[in-house]
Amino acid sequence: MALTADEAWRMLEAAEGVASGAEVEAGTRRVAAEITARFRDRYPLLLCVMNGAVYFCGRLLPLLRFPLHLDYVHASRYGDEVSGRGISWRVEPRESVKGRAVVVVDDILDVGETLAAIKAKVLERGAASCEVAVLADKATGKPKPIVPDFVGVTVPDRFVFGCGLDAYGSWRNLPEIYALKEQ
Repeated sequence: MALTADEAWRMLEAAEGVASGAEVEAGTRRVAAEITARFRDRYPLLLCVMNGAVYFCGRLLPLLRFPLHLDYVHASRYGDEVSGRGISWRVEPRESVKGRAVVVVDDILDVGETLAAIKAKVLERGAASCEVAVLADKATGKPKPIVPDFVGVTVPDRFVFGCGLDAYGSWRNLPEIYALKEQ
């Protein structure tokens, strides 16, 4: 469902802020420090999960002061919707993962199916290791098939957007994270 500009603005005006820009920035800096401590001597490959992780990865990269390679994968359960479905692969991990320490960078750990599939595919393709960094971990209170190694912020179990996360394809560009108005 594509929104009109007016609909997108109304959606934002009705939304509730759940992570301020300052909290997102602090979480990003903490994740960068943790990744640097673990990988500075390992020359890792960072895999940005498109499209949502572009914001987080772009903020993270200048804070990682060590040699690394960057690539991307594109897998999604949402598309432009707000309810998940089966995993759709647009770009799978390439052969560049073979023998590498890999850090998958994503926007959010929600139910975990997409990230679990990405990690499994990276390891199947021969990565030496695969760790996961997420900007946001959704506090669902339910078991997830994957546990992130690095987390920027924790968000409530609601549909959230901003900082790379979208609602109906809109608002990935916001510097803070909002939750859709509950019905």
